[in-house]
Amino acid sequence: MLGVGSGRSLRGLAVRLGLARPAAGSLPAAAAPPAPDADTVVASKALQQFLTCLRASPAPALLDVGPVVASNVTFFGGQSICKFYLESLLADYERHVRGDRVEEFPAHLSKRLTLKRETVDGVLAWDLYDYLDRPSALALASTLVRLLRPGGVLLAYFGSASDVGGEPTEFVIVDESHVRLRPHASTIRRQSCLQNRDIERMFDGLQIAESLLLRSGRREMLFRKDVAS
Repeated sequence: MLGVGSGRSLRGLAVRLGLARPAAGSLPAAAAPPAPDADTVVASKALQQFLTCLRASPAPALLDVGPVVASNVTFFGGQSICKFYLESLLADYERHVRGDRVEEFPAHLSKRLTLKRETVDGVLAWDLYDYLDRPSALALASTLVRLLRPGGVLLAYFGSASDVGGEPTEFVIVDESHVRLRPHASTIRRQSCLQNRDIERMFDGLQIAESLLLRSGRREMLFRKDVAS
């Protein structure tokens, strides 16, 4: 588990992970869709919009609450991200499940995510909500809405009913418009299929900027916090 709660630079983080950072300002090539392999590669219109919104900020700060993916750190190294916070909350939740302490997870979030209100411009939630029980999901959504600055964006994926019981997924950014889905080793399994109305209520304070149904049956959703908030 890796947390960068002090907001250190992405360059320092990449060095600690043993990664080579691309030249400043460079962007991954996206001329042609990547060839699929044993994993699944999907197009992501919402990711493109997410990046566009981040670039609109002069010094964007990003929070990723999914499993740590080293190549994603490298990718964002070329996006001029000022601060990059990594908080692997799925690992935290798994420990609570193993210890039969799930009811303590909402309170744990207030200790884990200690950033000040309206600190980040973007949040990568990936499909974390598919694995959480309802009280934990509501607590996390409330916390993330609080951390987003006005105009900030949150990217999340939600599975279909057929995904319930499935294993966790890692989202690996291939380029600005494609994401590779691969299995993530964990004892946690998907336990819910949220309806759109439930998602809207959960993210009270955010507007849905984009909602797409992927061929896999998953929904890709981009939320935006009202500038007037």
